[in-house]
Amino acid sequence: MTSTATIRTAPIDDRTESGTPAATGGLVFHPGRWISGWDAEDRQQWHVAGAAIARRNLRWSIFAEFLGFVVWQLWSIVVVALPAAGFHFTVTQTFWLISIPSLVGATLRFPYTFMVPRFGGRNWTIVSAALLLIPAIGLAICVADPRTPFPVMLIMAALAGLGGGNFASSMANITSFYPQRQKGWALGLNAAGGNLGAAIAQFVVPIVITLGAGATLQLPLAGLIWVPFILVAAVGAWFRMDNLTSARADVKASLAALRAPALWLMALLYIGTFGSFIGFSAVFPKLIADQFPAYSAFPLGGATLSLAFVGALVGSLARPFGGRLADRFGGSTITIAAFAVMAIGALAVVLTLSLHSFWLFLGFFLLLFVASGAGNGATYRMIPTLFALRAGAADAHASSGDAGAQRAAAAALGIVSALGAYGGFVVPQALGLSKAATGGYATGLGWFVAAYVVLLGVTVAVLIRGRRRGVRI
Repeated sequence: MTSTATIRTAPIDDRTESGTPAATGGLVFHPGRWISGWDAEDRQQWHVAGAAIARRNLRWSIFAEFLGFVVWQLWSIVVVALPAAGFHFTVTQTFWLISIPSLVGATLRFPYTFMVPRFGGRNWTIVSAALLLIPAIGLAICVADPRTPFPVMLIMAALAGLGGGNFASSMANITSFYPQRQKGWALGLNAAGGNLGAAIAQFVVPIVITLGAGATLQLPLAGLIWVPFILVAAVGAWFRMDNLTSARADVKASLAALRAPALWLMALLYIGTFGSFIGFSAVFPKLIADQFPAYSAFPLGGATLSLAFVGALVGSLARPFGGRLADRFGGSTITIAAFAVMAIGALAVVLTLSLHSFWLFLGFFLLLFVASGAGNGATYRMIPTLFALRAGAADAHASSGDAGAQRAAAAALGIVSALGAYGGFVVPQALGLSKAATGGYATGLGWFVAAYVVLLGVTVAVLIRGRRRGVRI
């Protein structure tokens, strides 16, 4: 049986010398950095200790997830440089190298969702961060030799999907730390910090692989430079993160989430928002290289810089603001606006392709990225609201409902993120098909315009349903 000390206001990480759990603000700290008694909706507990603990876990969660996105997106950058390094692949093979990390990452998000309740958020962050060493080092080995067979390259690109799985466990973990009134902002920050990994990778890797390389690209550095950071993330999670006993959801809660129509509705919308963001982030360097080769790389000292990173950057930065706007106005309202702008942006890109203006192309594509990023945060904010509504919460937008609803919502966050990530596979494959069949990307982009219009209509229906029930969704 566990004994507890008198509640006190000592530093949050204190343990008694004998290993007996210590208590602070109603929280009980156990060996292995487990915390029991967590209730983010208890304002007194939140003020005394909860907020500081949540922020500390959020910071390290963001860093680990950031590196997950870095590894997840490495092949989208490396693929553009493969021809110059002596690799010769077909259009179809190239787009498979771009898209298979998203396919694997999306699939891994299903088991990753359940790792937090099974092993603890801190414990799984350590493991999932350490696993990133495999694709980072593996990439370096594969691209060092142009004779590496395509199947081997494809397998190593698939292993980069380990980075994509991190998002589901990270979001399922962080949602348990924050009260309903702050979930949109907290989840938005967590996701944006991860999403920034795509932008930073696309900014840093082209510089590193060309810096001082002369006529020879240093492609192995694309993976090796991240190894020290991955080790820091794993060690940091070990010493600074916590596990919550209240986050130990049971199978019943997960099955309840799967049976909820709200989950499948949100998965559809999330494919449109996050799927577009991650899919276009992956394919953007290739699109620029194909449509505007003169603008694919800019000299920067002894290296080269690609502007492709700007798309993922603005989309990432827009995500937490989409979550914050959703906190205030409702997720469905902001998601509707996001899909409307995404449709306009994609249509404008199609129309500007024939003008052969890189700057118009870039400007409208950035508009598409900003809208998809804001839509990510807003759509994700709708998930806990819908599950609180399903549990009968009086004000589902401001209250997270009972413990069962919170656990089902946590499971739903991971499952929806998994289903939505398949968009990262669909987008490159659709554009690759368009390129192979028509020689260009206009047809494929037109398909996305139609999809965004349909998804906008679906979200309007959700908004109307919520207003009829007097609930802001």
